[in-house]
Amino acid sequence: MKKIYSTLLIISISITAFAQKSDIRDGNKFFAQAAYIDAADAYENVNDKSQEVLQNLGDSYFYTNQMQNAAEVYELLFLRHSGNVEPEYQFRYAHALMAVGNYVKADEYMNQVTGENWNHGEFAETLDTLVPHKFKYDQVMNNQSSSDFGIAFYGDRVAFASTRNQERPIYPWNKLPTLDLYSAEMTDEGEMTDIVLFSDAINTDQHESSATFSQDGNVMFFDRTNEDRVKNEEDVRVAHISLYRAEKVDGEWTNIEKLPFSSEEYSVEHPSLSADGSKLYFASDMPGGSGSFDLYVVDVNEDGTYGSPQNLGPGVNTPHREQFPFISEEDILYFASDGHQGFGNLDIYRTEGDFSEAENLGASINSGHDDFAFVIKEGDEEGFFASNRRGTDNLYQFVREENEIIEAPTVTDETSGQDIIPIDGSKIYFDFDKATIKPESEPVLDSVVTYMNDYPNIKVKVESHADARGTDKYNMDLSERRAASTVEYLVEHGIDRSRLTSEGFGESRPVNDCTEPTGCTEEQYAKNRRSTFVVSNNGSSMDTDDMEEGSEMENEEEN
Repeated sequence: MKKIYSTLLIISISITAFAQKSDIRDGNKFFAQAAYIDAADAYENVNDKSQEVLQNLGDSYFYTNQMQNAAEVYELLFLRHSGNVEPEYQFRYAHALMAVGNYVKADEYMNQVTGENWNHGEFAETLDTLVPHKFKYDQVMNNQSSSDFGIAFYGDRVAFASTRNQERPIYPWNKLPTLDLYSAEMTDEGEMTDIVLFSDAINTDQHESSATFSQDGNVMFFDRTNEDRVKNEEDVRVAHISLYRAEKVDGEWTNIEKLPFSSEEYSVEHPSLSADGSKLYFASDMPGGSGSFDLYVVDVNEDGTYGSPQNLGPGVNTPHREQFPFISEEDILYFASDGHQGFGNLDIYRTEGDFSEAENLGASINSGHDDFAFVIKEGDEEGFFASNRRGTDNLYQFVREENEIIEAPTVTDETSGQDIIPIDGSKIYFDFDKATIKPESEPVLDSVVTYMNDYPNIKVKVESHADARGTDKYNMDLSERRAASTVEYLVEHGIDRSRLTSEGFGESRPVNDCTEPTGCTEEQYAKNRRSTFVVSNNGSSMDTDDMEEGSEMENEEEN
C-alpha cells in the first residue's frame, strides 16, 4: 500500500510540474506576442514564480492598466530579487504605485531610477501655485466602446479612434477589436451624435487612429499599424506604426500614401499639423532619440515633399515616453509624457517658444493613470483629452479657466524702495573674517524659511555684500562665501535648492558713503555688511536673474 501511495504522489508531483512548465511556456509565448491578457492568465497559474515570471506578470498587468495587480507583483519581485532587477522595472513599479496613490514609496523608486529628488508632496503643492490654468471636465457621453481616444477637430465635427467596430479582428494585447477612425457631431451637452465610420480607404483590419486635418479639412494625416510584426529590444514581436496622408477629392478620401520617414523597423505616430499646414509634429522611437519615444517635427513643403525630421530636444524629450503631441493655433505644443515628474504614468504637459522647458498642466487634469491626447481651441478655452483613469480609455471634454495665483505679501523698504519679505528683524551677524552663520542670525533665516514654505511659488536669490575694508578680490570672495553659507542654511532647513541662487557683490554696492577702507565708524561700515533676499515668481513668470524685489538683512562684520 505504501508503494502505491508513493507512486501516486510521484505521479501527482510530475503532473503538477508538467502543468507548471506548460503554464510558463504558454505565458512566455503570449508575452512574446504582446498578448498580455493571455500571458497574465497563464502566469497566474504558476505557483513558484521565478524572477522572469514575476517580471513578465507584472508587465502584463502594467500594460493592460491593471495597476493594483501590477504594484503587488512588482513588490514581490523586489522583495525576492531586489539586487538583480533592471531599472526599467523600478520605473514601472514606481508608476504603478503612483496609480494606486502610494506616492511616498513611488518617490523612493523614482529617486533611484532618475538620480533626482522626486518629492510628490512638494511637487504637487508648488505646481498648484504655478500652473496658469485649472480644468473642469466631464466624460463625453455616448462613449460606448471600451476604448475611445484621440479626438481631433474636423471642421464643425470631431474625429476620434475607437474599438467599437465589432466586425474588426480582435487585438490580442487587450482582447478588443482593432481601432477604426470615426467622425461625429458634438453637442453642447458633451454628447457625440451622428457617429460615422470613415471609409474603407482609411479604415482597415489594422489599427487606425490619431487623425489630424488641414484647416480646410481636405488633407488628413493618421496612424496605421504595419501588417508585419518585428521584434523589439525586449524580444517582443510588435507591429510598428506608420504615418499616412490622405486627400479628400469630391467628398471621398483618396490618394492614401505612407509618409517617407515611416518604417517597418520603428514607429512613427500621433501626427499633429500646424495651423498653417507647414509643420507636422509626431512621436517616434526611431534611432538617435533620447530613448523610448521622442517628439519630432518635420517641414511639410508646398510641393508635397517633406524635410528631415528634427528631434525637439532635451527640454521636451526624456529617456522615457513622449507621445501624443498637439500643436495649437497659438503654436503651443501639448504632449503626454511619463518621463518628466508628474502624477503617474502619462501626464499632459505644455511647451512653447524654443521648447526648452516642459510644464505639467497640473492636478486638475492629470491623474495617476494615463492622461493623453489633449487638444484645445485656445480662443474658446475648450477641448478634449483621453484618460484610462476609470480602467479603459475614455474621452473627456474640458473647459479651461485661469488659475488664481495668490501673490506673496511684501512691504516696501523705506531706504531702497524695494518690495521686501515682511520678516521680523533684519540683521544677521558674522564673526570677523568669517562666513559662518551665527546663532543670533538663525531666527531671521528661519522666518525666511517659513515665508518660502508659505509661498512655494517664490524663488529667492541671496545677494551678499562687503564693506570697503580689504582688497576688492578678497571682499568679493568673502561675500560669495557668505551668500553660499546662507543658501546652505535654507537648504538644510527644507528649502529646495532649485528655488535658490546666490551671488556675492563684494564692496561694489554700498548703502552709504563709506567707500574707503578708513573714515567711517564700525556702525557705518556694518550697514554695508548685509545679505539681500531678492524675490521672483511673485504671481509672475519672471526669471531669477531679473528679480527686482528684495529683503535686506544687515550683517555685523566685514573685512
